[in-house]
Amino acid sequence: YQPQIEAESGKIVGMETLVRWRHPKKGLISAGEFIPLAEETGLISALGEWILRHACMQLREWLDKNYPPLVLSVNISGRQLDDKRFLENIRSILHETNVPPNYLELEITESAVMRKPEEVIPALETLRKQGINLAIDDFGTGHSSLNYLRRFPVNTLKIDRSFVNDISKSPQDSIIINGIIALAKSLHLKVIAEGVETYEQKMYLKEQKCDWLQGYYLYKPMSADMFEQQAFFNAKVTNF
Repeated sequence: YQPQIEAESGKIVGMETLVRWRHPKKGLISAGEFIPLAEETGLISALGEWILRHACMQLREWLDKNYPPLVLSVNISGRQLDDKRFLENIRSILHETNVPPNYLELEITESAVMRKPEEVIPALETLRKQGINLAIDDFGTGHSSLNYLRRFPVNTLKIDRSFVNDISKSPQDSIIINGIIALAKSLHLKVIAEGVETYEQKMYLKEQKCDWLQGYYLYKPMSADMFEQQAFFNAKVTNF
């Protein structure tokens, strides 16, 4: 779980659920290595459902311990959206774990949404009507048109880390980030910047009124136990 920070106050307000494969010989393997294989072999729906259920069970445990409620973000692949059981699986998991839908945010990459936008939009609308939050991940890399963007029933745009990396070096990336933030504000959407790895990046995004920040400079991904020890007991990030 990687904390997400409110840029203005420094408070932890959410977390992204990240998955790693704990291989007996190779150690921790990142999702970037095995998720594409899961999609290729058709295992992604079962794996995605397991991840969502496990994350919601963990959130329910934290709520039962009276920890501050945080928004739980879980990544959803395009292949999961194609699964006819997808919407029912989400309803079932929320019911099983008794997690309020407004505490859950599903992150869907811009490229996944744009594969079949006319088919995806009704599914997203159904999720929104249930009270679930929706975010477009890797925004700026998937070539979505403004016409589709205004039709997507999403709450959040997530700026891709590739634009954040060179904020201090690339005027073009700074212009793109400023444009995404302005676009999000005009559409009344929350905007998150991921991949924040330096003080300069954090300060620039804060000055540009980016809502939330996420990255190694703030917090690295951590286990549930570490999250309890660090995130829930830190009202503010220490290096803000």
